[in-house]
Amino acid sequence: MKILISKTFFDPWQAVEAYQESMGKSGQYGGTAVFVGTMRDFNEGEDVKDMELEHYPGMTEKYLEEISRQAEDKWPILDSLIIHRVGKILPDEPIVVVAVWSAHRAAAFDACQFLIDELKSKAPFWKKETLESGSKWVEHNT
Repeated sequence: MKILISKTFFDPWQAVEAYQESMGKSGQYGGTAVFVGTMRDFNEGEDVKDMELEHYPGMTEKYLEEISRQAEDKWPILDSLIIHRVGKILPDEPIVVVAVWSAHRAAAFDACQFLIDELKSKAPFWKKETLESGSKWVEHNT
């Protein structure tokens, strides 16, 4: 399991490939599920110029580790990766990548969906969007 909060741009596909090579589990996984979340240039009918993403250092990583362990307990997965951006993010830039490796696709899909759903609804991140009319904090996670 690897958890990383990144203050800088990252290439999610390169990150997944690099981590997969470092796992040392070649030949053991038959399924890899990957979710990449990218910043949109709109939200709730308004154009969004950029977004500032904040987190609670230490608490955020601890929560992501906790849900990763829950996924390991619930599904027969071999490994997982979560990388999440913080700081200023522009449209089309990746915000998050979640990857899960398992011997079989169903466990990889299910664990990946669980991780992104938990992350989006409960992880301590806060979003502030810059709009044409000014800026606003996003009140609800999706």
